[in-house]
Formats: sequence, structure tokens, C-alpha cells
Amino acid sequence: MMEKKTDHIFRYPPNLQELDLATMVTLYRERGEVHRAKPGSYLACAASRKLIREAKEWFGLYYSQESWDSMLTKGSNGYPLTEAELNALGLIFSSSDDPPHREYVEKHIGTIPKLAYLILNDLKQFGFLAEDESGFLSATPQGERALQSLAKRIYGKPFSTRMLVLHQTEKQESGTRGKVKQNDDQTSLF
Repeated sequence: MMEKKTDHIFRYPPNLQELDLATMVTLYRERGEVHRAKPGSYLACAASRKLIREAKEWFGLYYSQESWDSMLTKGSNGYPLTEAELNALGLIFSSSDDPPHREYVEKHIGTIPKLAYLILNDLKQFGFLAEDESGFLSATPQGERALQSLAKRIYGKPFSTRMLVLHQTEKQESGTRGKVKQNDDQTSLF
């Protein structure tokens, strides 16, 4: 498993599966919108922990404009990229010889299917990927730049398939299978 150099990126909440589709879509579509504190109240920036009057929202968390901008990666054109987008763009980029189908990418980006569908739609809309009429995906030059920038932010290195959640889980599963096999060879004392 690759070692991360920073966690200073946007992250989707780990319990999104608890939300109904309408709520999740609303939270997803409203990310980055500016919120103003009520008169006499303040918001707290999730990154700096400072009290602020105006902030951008990310799934219930608030970020000052300065903190928000510092979390955006070079080449993202203002689009808030997460590890899910790294996985989506990485799967597509690393399969350039044999473009993956949308369903395969949705299934392997490390998030719930409803969110994966929204992410791929946005990546396509913002010009990071292209989809043909059969549902096969390809990375655009803009998508490759965004992928490389995000990989360098998180891992401090250019993109490698070892960064993909798909390859990390395969490695963990094969390591677990190897341990189980070793234990099967031992004689039981009970």
C-alpha cells in the first residue's frame, strides 16, 4: 500500500450510505456553495478552526475561501477532487489501451454506487473524461493533468496504479489468502 504524504484534500463522508438518494444528491450538488452565518452567529472553518462569517460548504463542513482554495489541486480548474476522483480517473487513464466501461469504473472507485454515478457525470461534464455511446470511458488531457496533480498532492509522486483502491484491496485480499493458506497447513491442537 502506498504511503500518503498528506490528507489535505476533500473527502466524502464515510457514512453516505445512510442518506436517501435525494438528500445525497442535494448535498453533492450544493458542495462549494457560499453560506453566510446568521446575524450574531458564526461558522467554523473545518481546516483552520477559525470562526468566520462566510464559508463554502462541503457535506455539512464549512471552509473559508482561503482553506477551500488551498484544498483545490492544480489542474482541477476549481473542481474539488477527492480520492474517489483519483480512482475514477486513474482506472480510466491506466486502461487507455482497453477503455473501461462506465459500470466497471463506478463499481471500483471506492465509494457507494449512487455517488459514483454522480462523480462520473460531473467528471464528464467538467471535461475530465469522455464517454462514448456504448458507455466506454477515456481520460482527456485535462483529466490526466488533474489526475497527476491529485496523485502528487496525496502521494508526492506521479500517478501509479498502486494508488488505486482496486489494487490496494486486491493486494490486501491476496495477503489475507496467503495467511489463511499457511494456517490451513498447521495441525489443529483442538
